[in-house]
Amino acid sequence: MKTSLSLTLFAIFGSLCLNYILPVDAISTIRPGDRLNSTSQLVSGGGNFTLGFFTIKETNFSYLGIWYTADDQSRKVWVANPDAPVNMNDPVAISLTIDNEGILKIVSGDNTVMNVSDEVGTGNTTAVLQDSGNFVLMDAGADNRILWQSFDHPTNRLLPGMKLGVNFTTGQSWTLTSWLSDEVPASGAFRLSLERIQDSGQLVIRLRGKDYWTSGPWNDQTFQFLQTLTASYNMFHNNLTFTSTIDSIYFTFQSIGSSLSMLELTPDGEILDDATSLFVSPYEKFCYGYESDNGCVTSALPSCRGNKDKFELKSAYFVDGDSNYDNNSSLSLSDCMKRCWNDCNCDAFASNSNGTGCITWTGGKQYQIDESGQTVQKYVLVKAKKSKGRAWIWVIVALSVVLVLVLLGLLRHLNRRKHKQEEEKRLRDEYIHQLTETDSFKDVNEMENTGREGHNLKIFSFSSIMAATNDFSSENKLGKGGFGPVYKRKLLDGREIAVKRLSRTSGQGLVEFKNELILISKLQHTNLVRVLGCCIHEEEKMLIYEYMPNKSLDFFLFDKEKKELLDWRKRFNIIEGVAQGLLYLHKYSRMRVIHRDLKASNVLLDENMNPKIADFGMARIFKQNETEAITNRVVGTYGYMSPEYAMEGTFSIKSDVFSFGVLILEIISGRRNSSFYNLDDRPLNLVGYAWELWKEGVALELKDPALGDGYNITLLLRSIHVGLLCVQESATDRPTMSEVISMLNNETLPLPAPKQPAFFTGRQALELTSSETTSTGKSGNNQYGSVNNLTISDMGAR
Repeated sequence: MKTSLSLTLFAIFGSLCLNYILPVDAISTIRPGDRLNSTSQLVSGGGNFTLGFFTIKETNFSYLGIWYTADDQSRKVWVANPDAPVNMNDPVAISLTIDNEGILKIVSGDNTVMNVSDEVGTGNTTAVLQDSGNFVLMDAGADNRILWQSFDHPTNRLLPGMKLGVNFTTGQSWTLTSWLSDEVPASGAFRLSLERIQDSGQLVIRLRGKDYWTSGPWNDQTFQFLQTLTASYNMFHNNLTFTSTIDSIYFTFQSIGSSLSMLELTPDGEILDDATSLFVSPYEKFCYGYESDNGCVTSALPSCRGNKDKFELKSAYFVDGDSNYDNNSSLSLSDCMKRCWNDCNCDAFASNSNGTGCITWTGGKQYQIDESGQTVQKYVLVKAKKSKGRAWIWVIVALSVVLVLVLLGLLRHLNRRKHKQEEEKRLRDEYIHQLTETDSFKDVNEMENTGREGHNLKIFSFSSIMAATNDFSSENKLGKGGFGPVYKRKLLDGREIAVKRLSRTSGQGLVEFKNELILISKLQHTNLVRVLGCCIHEEEKMLIYEYMPNKSLDFFLFDKEKKELLDWRKRFNIIEGVAQGLLYLHKYSRMRVIHRDLKASNVLLDENMNPKIADFGMARIFKQNETEAITNRVVGTYGYMSPEYAMEGTFSIKSDVFSFGVLILEIISGRRNSSFYNLDDRPLNLVGYAWELWKEGVALELKDPALGDGYNITLLLRSIHVGLLCVQESATDRPTMSEVISMLNNETLPLPAPKQPAFFTGRQALELTSSETTSTGKSGNNQYGSVNNLTISDMGAR
């Protein structure tokens, strides 16, 4: 008895399951309670069409769609949820069903994902896939009333019998919306509609809501811009039916000779006959806005684009320029085209592999064709060839204008030359006096000086500098510093020079220019860079230096390969040379000079790797009775500044001693002071790291590995000791440069133990202003300031 009851219940349960989940066998109808899951499909009665779920490759997103059963490409003619894909984490749980209210919906288990239809039906509602490809939801009562149908909601393809147009009474519109790409069904950039025009109608394609292309009016047989199609498609468009009444306007077509007839609005905005793979729209790939004879809508062109400019698909790569990526998945290829077309710097564009997002190439004026086909295909901008006839007209006009300008310029030049000769003698006598006594400059107007007229500077004419540098050509440019660009050239007498040209946008100004010019001209020492002269012409101001073929110390010291050329002998020679140069500035020159910006990039190297201190734009001259000064115009480079200068504006010869100590540690370690080290989880700069190694008795670990074993251990450790004495917190604890030289050269001289170096803590910084005061005067309010990282060391060869 129990066995019989169990069998009966099992049979009932099995019957219910079979009724609830549709079988895999082909059926065309869904009834209330049925579920079409991802493994089931509907097939129309005649087998023409199939409805089911499909998934985009390499994603977990699924869509409900219809396709021709016989189409080996399974091109989707309708998609229920193009902008609301279903996540197929549980494929069995996702299904299409009709609920108790007769609404057709996609569900996940018992939860509604989205409603496909919005009409409420009855308990006798059914959904049928018809042989026309129309998916119909109807009341299966006596009248078979249609509640909803897919033909009223077309996506990107139009099937025979479908309408494209609008019903003005009900407000129903039938339009096509392109896919985002050939692989992504999401709504793309284009929409195709039929609109009334006078007593007729025309097709309109819009790109992101803006008119892009129009077919022209219907002329009883076809549309205006569809008349020049191929013979194969003429057979198709002769079966168009255009209907225009007071209540509605629409057109349809009937299939002839193909079982896979359909019209597609492609992701690129073209109308394609999928049956014959022929384009119905007559324009070539894109509408650019400069011609309307093919139906393209005209629009204002960007200033950099001309008529007939276009993009061509090429398998090419750029030898210059930059590529820019935008992975926005809502961008189509046509969006990329518009972006590149409107960007005057854009030379090519493409989409990602799935047809979404944008890749643009800018600044690439040269490209090469890749015959291997491995390069990403891209649409490259091809500029239209200019008419030769019109070009000649412009050439004649340009030559005429140039000739007139040359004649006017020649007359003006002759007139100015006459006045210049009259003024030259007076300017020759007054120039140097004005330069050294005032802050203003007068145009020396090509005035030249041999260096024998009461001063040591040679005044170079602007024309001679222009000739020497080939009009400041980029080929002669060595580099650029805070002052401005630096050029190398050879004079007529064979001497190589470095020309430092004041940039109008330079952080340095006339004060620094004058300061460096006057100061270096009065300083003569083998370890100071030598200025040969200057040139001042209208707004142009230049300094001319001896040329340093081995560039600056940082060029070698901080390069992994080039530092191998700096053995211990050369490094110690550089330390000694810089020390001698500073000692001269502080003690033996005609004036006491504080450099204020000593660093590796401001130490130049001659052909024998001998050091020369450069860049005196920030230098300050002390009177004989001055020992220190206070400024609220803090200049220089942080990391090399002494703490009392960087934070309080106080500077003296001990400020240069501090910078020299940092330089010693950099030369020994081969690392910048701005480098960071982690010791016991404490981030330290180079000075702090050297101090910790010294305290632990392992100072030798600071040595640059590039030195190998070829060094004097005693002298190296003594140099580190001297460097740490130079960077002590208190300026009074630091040695003078004369004491430094004695410490370096006398190995028997006992050295005091260094105190903890400055770590720039507990001090208030200054603000950059334009005034300074000495220790005998009063200073303004001190606030935090910015850094001027200025150098002339860029004049080395590049």
